[in-house]
Amino acid sequence: MNERIVSAKIQVYELEELSEIEKNLIKLAQDATSRAYAPYSKFQVGAAALLENGEIITGTNQENAAYPSGLCAERVALFFANSQFPNVGVKLLAIAAQTGGSFTKECTAPCGSCRQVILETENRFDTPIRILMAGSEVIYAVNSITELLPLHFDKSSLNG
Repeated sequence: MNERIVSAKIQVYELEELSEIEKNLIKLAQDATSRAYAPYSKFQVGAAALLENGEIITGTNQENAAYPSGLCAERVALFFANSQFPNVGVKLLAIAAQTGGSFTKECTAPCGSCRQVILETENRFDTPIRILMAGSEVIYAVNSITELLPLHFDKSSLNG
């Protein structure tokens, strides 16, 4: 048997350490949480995507009583961006969450399905997406979804 160690490089920030663009995107993701439709989990997530052309798209989680028919904030934002701007890549994605009227202290990372969609978006435009995962006490950042999804499945996996 062989063993491999797979690790992730995650940057840890306080809000003041980020650029003005990054702070603004986190603020937009936080604002979006108030528009989430989360009557079942009460876990409201917002995402804000900065596109290469300067457009900013926000998304919120949308729950449904018939699980798993809902959709996460990250996928709402990215699918909308890709449908409205099909030839424009995503530069930066910020994610924030609140529950019980307060933002989560720790960051909220994308779920597995969202990680796969972010990977597809990176591959579609052949450019990494910087991801900011904001909590009220800490912000994690990665420069590509591959840091959070090191053993990923993409189009090259289909070739055997």
